[in-house]
Amino acid sequence: MADLINFNQMGIVEPEKRLKQLNESGSNINVDKNQNILRYYRSGNEIYRMAKIYMQEGNHENAYILFLRFLTLFVEKIREHPNYKEVPADFKKSNKEKMTEIMTLTEKLKAKLLDRYKKEYEQFLIDQENERKKAIEEAKRKEIENAKNKSKISGPSAASTNVIMPSAPNFADLDQIVYPNDFPTDPKKPTQAAARDYKGLLPGTKPPSYDRLLKPSISLMEGGLRTLKIPDDTMKKFLDVAASNTMKNIETCGILCGKLQNHQLSITHVILPKQTGTSDSCNTMNEEEIFDIQDQMNLITLGWIHTHPTQSAFLSSVDLHTQCGYQIMLPEAIAIVCSPKYEELGFFTLTTEGIDFISKCTQTGFHPHPNDQFMEAMHYKLEKDKHIIITDLRGR
Repeated sequence: MADLINFNQMGIVEPEKRLKQLNESGSNINVDKNQNILRYYRSGNEIYRMAKIYMQEGNHENAYILFLRFLTLFVEKIREHPNYKEVPADFKKSNKEKMTEIMTLTEKLKAKLLDRYKKEYEQFLIDQENERKKAIEEAKRKEIENAKNKSKISGPSAASTNVIMPSAPNFADLDQIVYPNDFPTDPKKPTQAAARDYKGLLPGTKPPSYDRLLKPSISLMEGGLRTLKIPDDTMKKFLDVAASNTMKNIETCGILCGKLQNHQLSITHVILPKQTGTSDSCNTMNEEEIFDIQDQMNLITLGWIHTHPTQSAFLSSVDLHTQCGYQIMLPEAIAIVCSPKYEELGFFTLTTEGIDFISKCTQTGFHPHPNDQFMEAMHYKLEKDKHIIITDLRGR
């Protein structure tokens, strides 16, 4: 079921303005020059897949936005990356073929949406005019009734013929109207609170506590996030396959993958790539293997999961940069942190301010960051009737 949005609250009434809002959301994508450029090409494939799914489901707004993001990324932004010239020819060729198709689809969607918005706006004006006429008739009726009551009290007198005419349609009345759409309203911004010191924050600062009433503020229309469903056994099964590393105080990481359906994202697989780790870091290798499996199973990347064998559940400065790479491409991307030592689980997302701050940070390794860059994710749902599939590539 599509969410409802009040376009008047967004300052949008006329069809052209509604379309402009979609265009602005579609261009809301940036390139982090510190991220592997091939990840953007892989993410482009996933954007393409999600947009096609939205088209099949009749969700034209989201399909239009995602197609625009694809075009913005590969027509404008990707050339800013310092490694653009090093992208393999087959990646560029496949990407160019999709771009040709997307340009045609985007123009068709634009025309379709504009036509729909015009019809909805015309109907709104008709409804407003009908309400205006009813108000005039009601004002006349009350005037006549008042005149009759006055004549009964003070005797016959000339009734006033002055009728207060309602003004032209008041667009503030749109507050009571919602248009069908797929984007919820803007959420609140996160706050800060105290906990205990840990690596990666500014000296003397403390990690944020997490108010579950607060939500991240980025999505297709810069409003709430799509629901992310996670099988309830994901963390236990991941900890089981990571147990040998955990006993040696070595971090383990995996990629969360899954599907999009009916505006909801579902994690179905955890893929553990070949990797090396220490007590507080984990580096993946041979990511091409992950891409091949995702292509075979038509999976999209929905975030990542890793252990903290010696520390509590939080995002270090290195983790923040990793999460930023995922979240720039998919706002719903989540970071799950498992801390066996402290028996903690963390489901984290970067704040809007955090994404902006981290994407501009050029430092590497562990380095100080303000303590309001991430928060507990609010858009996920644990499902007890679903079971995760673990694909471990480390021994291959």
